[in-house]
Amino acid sequence: QVQLVESGGGLVQPGGSLRLSCAASENILHYGAIVWFRRAPGKDREGVACFTAVESRIYYGDFVKGRFTLSRDYVKHAVYLQMDMLKPEDTGLYYCAVGPWAGWPISSEYEYDYRGQGTQVTVSS
Repeated sequence: QVQLVESGGGLVQPGGSLRLSCAASENILHYGAIVWFRRAPGKDREGVACFTAVESRIYYGDFVKGRFTLSRDYVKHAVYLQMDMLKPEDTGLYYCAVGPWAGWPISSEYEYDYRGQGTQVTVSS
């Protein structure tokens, strides 16, 4: 069973930056999809960014608009999400998940194989 542990969240002012990490207990880069999700209070889950090994491509949610960057570290079995120009509406619980590739934008019914517990991001002045 794959263990995923996120870190790097916190409180940041609007316009600030955070770098989230997702550390895996084993190699996950062969999964069809490695996804960063977020969930804000009272809102549905959103797909933030996704690396797909099927297409060797990274996708981002429309709301990202060039502010976030997903990267991978093959040696450390880790995935990162660099978030810049953060906005209050980016507040939420961010977590990574792995599973099959099912296209992008990711469906609200997408079922992943494993996910982490998440790290809280709060953007506020």
